[in-house]
Amino acid sequence: MTPELPQSPTAPPPAWHLYVPKLITSLREGYGLADFRADAVSGLTVAIIALPLAMALGIASGTTPEKGLVTAVVAGFLISALGGSRVQIGGPTGAFVVVVFNVIQAHGYEGLIVATLMAGIMLIVAGLARLGTWIKYIPTPAVTGFTFGIAVLIFSSQVADLFGLHLASAPADFIPKWESYWRARETISLNATAMGLSILALLILQRRYAPRWPGFLIAVVGASLAAAALQLPLDTIGSRFGEIPRALPTPSLPDLSLYGLVDLFPSAFTIAFLAGFESLLSAVIADGMTGRRHRSNCELVAQGVANIASALFGGMPATGAIARTATNIRAGARTPVSGILHAVFLLIFMLLLAPLAGYVPLASLAAVLVMVALNMSEAERFADLFAAPLGDRLVLVTTFGLTVLVDLTVAIQVGVVLASVLSFRKKL
Repeated sequence: MTPELPQSPTAPPPAWHLYVPKLITSLREGYGLADFRADAVSGLTVAIIALPLAMALGIASGTTPEKGLVTAVVAGFLISALGGSRVQIGGPTGAFVVVVFNVIQAHGYEGLIVATLMAGIMLIVAGLARLGTWIKYIPTPAVTGFTFGIAVLIFSSQVADLFGLHLASAPADFIPKWESYWRARETISLNATAMGLSILALLILQRRYAPRWPGFLIAVVGASLAAAALQLPLDTIGSRFGEIPRALPTPSLPDLSLYGLVDLFPSAFTIAFLAGFESLLSAVIADGMTGRRHRSNCELVAQGVANIASALFGGMPATGAIARTATNIRAGARTPVSGILHAVFLLIFMLLLAPLAGYVPLASLAAVLVMVALNMSEAERFADLFAAPLGDRLVLVTTFGLTVLVDLTVAIQVGVVLASVLSFRKKL
């Protein structure tokens, strides 16, 4: 009798399996009418939230509201269609506000387009090099200090619109910006201040007592109706930026010969790092909420493609949005079709409601972004880390200080290197 040969262990999946989008996986498992209904409801819910937020982020970044909308539509569609997470929602986020503003100040909007294209290529290379699993090892104190610093900078960028200050131009740096606010203190608008603080209070109350309501949309629509009914003399999207286009722009490639790619490399690296880190952090949080597992390297490639496409359509950098992804899950999303529909709904809103956006007071959008800053600041975690060992506190404070006072790229580099040196020192 021939002896039975030992069975070989199960062969590992081929390498290309790491890059199969979750959309394909979900459809292969079977997709029915009940799934589409759930995805449609969740996609519409997130689109309602993303509509005012995308415009606000576009304005805060130093561009125009339609740039934020274009990014949410184009990048949001591709991140869901090609990504490695079932429920990820992509688009512009608060983390990019400061870096985008600084790039535009230094190199103009065309320079931002080139930097975003470079960042997209970096993300694709990182995904193909399977670096997605390494991002999770970035030390928590560095991440928290960096995030809290960005939140402070976002709040700082909204003071002028929140209080209706009249400035010729606000400096990009933190301390000179606040000095300009102080010099313009006599131009404060009581109408804008009342509007902004009222909307902010409404958003805080909504988050506490009615967290499932679309607070951003309710606040912006309510502010627009109140301003029109009372005929308040307030700056609006229409008075500052004109009418929002009712169609996506034609994609085009910038003239790369006009820009110093070496000069833009640090900004492109920062954009790529933020997009990669925030998208994977969002995917990890989504995994914890759904019990699923994302494909990190597939997600990085999708983020790269989405950022390249956003740049070609005249948008902004994009990444996975933690709050919108969590909302998508709570609204019942089952597959990436939800994120795709979220982008489709936003495009429909853009086509049909663009003329009405001109009536939105800028003070209300400033209040929305102050709320975004409060949500992303993780103030409790920042405070808790002050009870951590001295090394963690040093990394936290250093990263925070460099983010606010120096530069985001420097903050990332110094924070990670300092944390690594302290970690090695513990092991010696």
